[in-house]
Amino acid sequence: MSLLRYVAVRSALIIPTVLVLYTVVFIVMRVLPGDPVRAALGVHYIPPEELEEIRSRLGLDEPLYIQYFEYLAGILRGDLGESLVFEGRSVWSDIIDRFPATLELALAGSLVSIAIGFITGGLAALKGGIVDRLMRVYGIIAYTLFIPWLGLMLQYIFSIRLGLLPSGGRIDPRVGLEEVTGFYLVDSIITGNPHAFVSTLEHLILPSLTLGIVLSGAYTRIVRVHLSEALRSEFSIAYRARGLRESAVFIHALRNSLVPIVTLMGLQFALLLGGAILTETTFSWPGLGSFLVERVMYRDYTAVQGAVVFFAVIVSVVSMVVDVIYAIIDPRIRY
Repeated sequence: MSLLRYVAVRSALIIPTVLVLYTVVFIVMRVLPGDPVRAALGVHYIPPEELEEIRSRLGLDEPLYIQYFEYLAGILRGDLGESLVFEGRSVWSDIIDRFPATLELALAGSLVSIAIGFITGGLAALKGGIVDRLMRVYGIIAYTLFIPWLGLMLQYIFSIRLGLLPSGGRIDPRVGLEEVTGFYLVDSIITGNPHAFVSTLEHLILPSLTLGIVLSGAYTRIVRVHLSEALRSEFSIAYRARGLRESAVFIHALRNSLVPIVTLMGLQFALLLGGAILTETTFSWPGLGSFLVERVMYRDYTAVQGAVVFFAVIVSVVSMVVDVIYAIIDPRIRY
């Protein structure tokens, strides 16, 4: 019951979180220089009467407080409005079209970062000495890498110099794929299309590797610290005294180290979405991150506001799910 009560409270807290982010984005978008009408038409001069007519049709001539509360009322109804640039196109439809690509990249990047982090952090905790120092240096360097720079370096090495992997995009345009879920790897399996599966996997490797390497630095450090402590703790000493093999002791130590690691996974999800924006831009990945950058350039207020609100809800829900997983991993945790 305490866990259910906690979930209910956390669910209710999503509302003020979204409200604060929406308010900040609403203000920032209108402070930035540029007019959405001129940006959409791509011209600097528009006859004043024509400009006023377009602004009136889009609702931009209304006072800011009315625009604020009208869009807020739409959010509460689950309506994210229509694009100011592409009239008649729902922001929801754009998000639904683009989000599977972002989520596919984020999940692949997360798997890469967790795998690298557990391997490097585990080696540092088990081996110590020079290996520990090398892994610590790796963690510091990986954590400070700039995603576009690393992405460009990987493109130069594996795409331009070696010609092994594509430099951008999500799938080879010559390969046909019937979309079912929007997740190309899943769709290629569902439709039995091995060529699409291979092409999608090839296009996914460099973006996910770029995102995974940068995020793996934090996992390396936290796995190393908590696993080292667990391996030196009293319960590990007791297991060794009972004659358990070192591999069994390692498994028990790893399980006791999972709570802070799972905490980091929840926090990293927000960074994954933020890093996906830079990664998508670098690799021409058609996801929600590149969509957000494109609409900021166009000053498409409703599209940017809708995308940020959507991101906020997703991150809040993932954070709540991670907190619930704590209680499953460690029965001592109570809410």
